[in-house]
Amino acid sequence: MADFIAWVLVVAIAAYACAGGTDYGAGFWDLVAGGAERGKRPRWLIDHAMAPVWEANNVWLIFVLVIMWTGFPTMFQAVFSAMWLPLALAAVGLVLRGAGFALRKPTRRLAQQRFYGAVFAISSLLTPFLFGAVLGGIASGRVEVGTTASADAWTNGTSVLTGLLAVAATAFLGAVFLCSDALRFGADDLVDYFRARAMVAFAAVVVLALIARPVTHDDARYVWDGLTGGLGLLLIIVAAVCGLATVLLLWRRSYGWSRYTSVASVALVVGAWGCAQRPYLLPTSLTVTEAAGAAHTLRWLMIVTGIAIVLVGPALVLLYRLDTMGELEELSDADTGAARAPGDNL
Repeated sequence: MADFIAWVLVVAIAAYACAGGTDYGAGFWDLVAGGAERGKRPRWLIDHAMAPVWEANNVWLIFVLVIMWTGFPTMFQAVFSAMWLPLALAAVGLVLRGAGFALRKPTRRLAQQRFYGAVFAISSLLTPFLFGAVLGGIASGRVEVGTTASADAWTNGTSVLTGLLAVAATAFLGAVFLCSDALRFGADDLVDYFRARAMVAFAAVVVLALIARPVTHDDARYVWDGLTGGLGLLLIIVAAVCGLATVLLLWRRSYGWSRYTSVASVALVVGAWGCAQRPYLLPTSLTVTEAAGAAHTLRWLMIVTGIAIVLVGPALVLLYRLDTMGELEELSDADTGAARAPGDNL
């Protein structure tokens, strides 16, 4: 049961990396879109593309947390004790990011739009970096049961590179998705805009991965060995093929299929990381069996997980399907209560 729940945890992390990562990537491109006039069109597309689904994507993060504290309480305690600061900052980033995105669209004052937009965009950059830094600290073996919080746990070379890879990967996903969204919303001028940025983001992922090779070889040797041999290596190779296929599809302007290959590339990397850590949850100090909760807790967790998959899974699939088909109706100013006030556009 513990092994099954551990793999469910890996799948949930992969789902959040892809679904939530697409949103973080959109926020990254919002941040670097330029000034108010230059970035108006890209930000308009980002608002329209994200609005129907951005809250649903955070379901996966809640799912990850529930599995951790119920299925593997020892691991949960160790991680949140050693990494409380970056995780707290990430939580603040999630709140500010959501508030910035929700308040920017109905706001009519230009100064307020800029403020809320900056909050949304900067949080979209920092939050995935912090999550990646935490994963890097875990992979490098800096988190053990009883480890006290320290800056080295999440500011070391492996953590910084993993955080940067998280940012680059989410930017890659976001740009790929925004290519087809631009077509869907009739913004033909933005298709090539995000197509070029998707290729730049993929190049950044490749460069960071090459830089990470010697760093992780010395700093996270157990995970390195798992990623360079066996099933972990196979998944990395398939992920690389999917990434290259995404670039080829973008080059050929096949934007529908590029979504699937880009998601597969990120999800497979997360799966490879899970394989590389076996049988440890915290390399090389805490195995899956040692971290597992009570047997009856795991049984109930399996039951609840199965029910959640049956009830929530189809609803999320339907939501994403309706969104990509353009069937979800956009909220109007009357729906949001966004009436003009004196001084708007100032």
